[in-house]
Amino acid sequence: MKKIVFVGAGSVVFTQGLLADLVAFPELRGMRIALHDIDPERLRVAEAVARRITGHAAVVTSHLDRREALDGADFVINMVQVGGHDATVTDFEIPARYGLRQTIADTIGVGGVFRALRTFPLLDALAADISAVCPDALLLNYTNPMAMNVWYLSGKVKNVVGLCHSVYWTMRGLAELVSVPYEEVSYVAAGVNHQAWVLRFERDGEDLYPRLDVDDPELRRRVRIDMYRRLGYYPTETSEHSAEYVPWLMRHDREIDRLRIPVGEYVRISEDNLAEYRRTRDLVRNGGELDIAGTDEYAPQIIHSIVTGTPRVVYGNVVNDGLISNLPHGCVVEVPCAVDGTGVRPTAIGALPPQCAALNRGYVNVNELTVRAALEGDPRHVRHALMVDPNTAASLPLEDIWRMADDLTRAHGDLLPEALR
Repeated sequence: MKKIVFVGAGSVVFTQGLLADLVAFPELRGMRIALHDIDPERLRVAEAVARRITGHAAVVTSHLDRREALDGADFVINMVQVGGHDATVTDFEIPARYGLRQTIADTIGVGGVFRALRTFPLLDALAADISAVCPDALLLNYTNPMAMNVWYLSGKVKNVVGLCHSVYWTMRGLAELVSVPYEEVSYVAAGVNHQAWVLRFERDGEDLYPRLDVDDPELRRRVRIDMYRRLGYYPTETSEHSAEYVPWLMRHDREIDRLRIPVGEYVRISEDNLAEYRRTRDLVRNGGELDIAGTDEYAPQIIHSIVTGTPRVVYGNVVNDGLISNLPHGCVVEVPCAVDGTGVRPTAIGALPPQCAALNRGYVNVNELTVRAALEGDPRHVRHALMVDPNTAASLPLEDIWRMADDLTRAHGDLLPEALR
């Protein structure tokens, strides 16, 4: 049976959800699950959780050695967060000293850039191991910043797709908002990760967009609704995310209040994740019952489709080889992908609405300069990426941007590529 490797399996709660999704498919019974993490305690907890969830449905092994885990893999799921909670706090605290506000800080912006730079050395090592022991494996990346990481990996591994649940849960939320069962909705979205656009939203040929045009004062206090009203298309990530990818919100107290933007939100989320891990660890140690629930994530669906030939459509982050005509060739875009026994095939969308493409191009500029900084070993490009980042450029003068980059470089130290320290 197929071998599935979890890299960063110590992300126990996420690992638990993916395993629950996998064992829900009877056709995958007998699969081999190899868990890898560099933290021995987290790995032990992940293994205990995996054995409880899978029972006799899978053969579970755990490995501190990554290459050992990857040997003979068919699918590799990457969910590593390099630097963990401490690095996340650094990504918020240092910019805050300069007056720069962030909400999630994992996609673009200061937090996204430095999270990418911390992750690239891990991706180099992971790609080398895959090339050595499982070159035909499909790498399914969940690690943020999604677009930068997939762009960096392109050319380093044969098969990589970035996966994010933002489109799926956006459409779930929109269906609920307009009181239509999700199963009756048809839709198409495309753009870049965390800033794709709902291009079509229908039921039985009826355009459902007009149902969003209600005069609800509370609804208008959401960033995504505000963007939809002004741009004509709904963005596919939460308001917390969407607020920090544009230049006109985060620096203004009035907008923070009007749109109820939760500054510093991801620090709180990260603290909650740590607490949830500790709770799971203690339940495992004491023999308590785990709350096991599926998550409807794309990775298990892709694996099931490839193994069984079952056709599906998922949303994937892939290199733009003519898929979106008015975004740069070679960048990473998020588009619908057909999946079956032959693999994952991205769908060409054509041109995005010009206003949507214009915002996406600003996002892509940050991606490109960050990836170039690492590939070319040029620390100036780190600063250039921050200079063109919408929120950073709108909030800080250039001298502060460069000084902030210096401070973050010193703070993250050995986690960054050597040439960029």
